[in-house]
Amino acid sequence: MIELGVHEIAGIAADDVRAFAEKAGADDVLLVVHPDRAPASALAPLLRRDDKPGFVVTDMRDVDAFAPSGIELPDSPLYFVTGIDRGDHMSNWSPEEALPALTEAGRMPLALAEGIHWVLQQPSVLERNRCFMTIGSRLRKANGALDARTPAIWISNGTGRDGRERRDAPKVGWCWWGNRHTWLGFASTTGRESR
Repeated sequence: MIELGVHEIAGIAADDVRAFAEKAGADDVLLVVHPDRAPASALAPLLRRDDKPGFVVTDMRDVDAFAPSGIELPDSPLYFVTGIDRGDHMSNWSPEEALPALTEAGRMPLALAEGIHWVLQQPSVLERNRCFMTIGSRLRKANGALDARTPAIWISNGTGRDGRERRDAPKVGWCWWGNRHTWLGFASTTGRESR
């Protein structure tokens, strides 16, 4: 994260990030910068796959307005996410179907910024035909209703507005709340903590 300059985006000293990371105490813990400090729009271009930078789809200019929904993030500039799972077993489910199943299993969906941090720190987690949604982030409209778009991270095919030059690049986009996709699971966690 320091090599990528995430701490500079967040306005956190590199030594503070290192000191916080030392508190992890386990290898399977993800270090996350709170989205208030490092929004998705600033993090997405740092994603890399085959030397191609990540991007946010053109029809999601409001990506930073997708806020935690139904989950609570620690009130800390840095925090840990534990027990992450990509949710491959839920591929071809809709977000509408997946959320209650995750809740029943004692899991919480990842927020978009958490999913981006996961791919930043473990790029191999993003595989073609095995990508994931981050339904812990939703956009609330002015009338109080939730927007039907739900954020996801996958690999661009270089078609349509993405452009051929972006083929195989990491892509932050969205899917409809009621739609199913055979290649998207639902990333989730067992907990978040600021230690």
